Amino acid sequence: MEKALFIYNPKSGLRIVPKKLDHIVERFMEAGIIIQPLRFGSDGMDHLSYMLDEDGYSFLMASGGDGTINAALNAMLKKGINIPFGIIPSGTCNDTARSLGIPSNLDKALDVILQGNTIEVDTGLINEQTYFLNSCAGGTFAEVSYGTNDDIKKSIGALAYYLKGLSEFANVKPFKAKITTDDRTVEEELFLFLILNGKHVAGFNNVIARANVQDGLMDIILVKKCYPLELAGFAINMLSDNLEKEKHAIQLRTRKCTIESDSRLFLSVDGEKMGQLPITVSFLNKNIRVFAPTPSN
Repeated sequence: MEKALFIYNPKSGLRIVPKKLDHIVERFMEAGIIIQPLRFGSDGMDHLSYMLDEDGYSFLMASGGDGTINAALNAMLKKGINIPFGIIPSGTCNDTARSLGIPSNLDKALDVILQGNTIEVDTGLINEQTYFLNSCAGGTFAEVSYGTNDDIKKSIGALAYYLKGLSEFANVKPFKAKITTDDRTVEEELFLFLILNGKHVAGFNNVIARANVQDGLMDIILVKKCYPLELAGFAINMLSDNLEKEKHAIQLRTRKCTIESDSRLFLSVDGEKMGQLPITVSFLNKNIRVFAPTPSN
């Protein structure tokens, strides 16, 4: 029988996966696959690193929010392991899964993995150390992703991020930044920068409609310093999928970039607080294989 490693975060979202663990095991056993569950916790990643040293796993799958998916991805790639990666979304926004078309329904997400269809997907790499699948951001509003109360996120989902973001309008402070890409250098006072692989971030849909997880290019959004009311208009344009017309945003596409600032600015990497500027980010084209829905004919 095949064997797969399954890491799950018991505290993600509505905590459905721990209650359905036997059901998940049963679904895979019926398909001739034995899964080894591993609980994501304070020492879970140490165990994952150890278990990945074992041979014989046909694939790795992870259940949780974007941060859990990121942690599992990094553990695998830093080991130099190239096996298919499955995602069972169970977090608040599930931006990575949504960008890949993976359904939020548990059984439908399991169907995607069991059907066995994989696609090759780009990954971002920060300072040659940390990988990400969906986003890397910096600025006051980026801090919303890791500063929002977990209980509120469980109660109202992605709306919690919007409400937290609105509460920050009065305190938002710009920072000076220098962004160097393959063919351009931008020096601006910014409120926020976003580096995206997929189309969705922090619950916003189609932030960059043209974004493609297989083209080897990152899409960068720079939100320039502006008045609070204009910043509110920017948020409305994001919510209405109308960012192309936003005059306070600069959009860039590149394979590699460097972002520098004199400000002490922490990052949000796939929704988790991680490191700070300066950073160099490169995109690795079709770096991993991910289970994804079978394309319709």
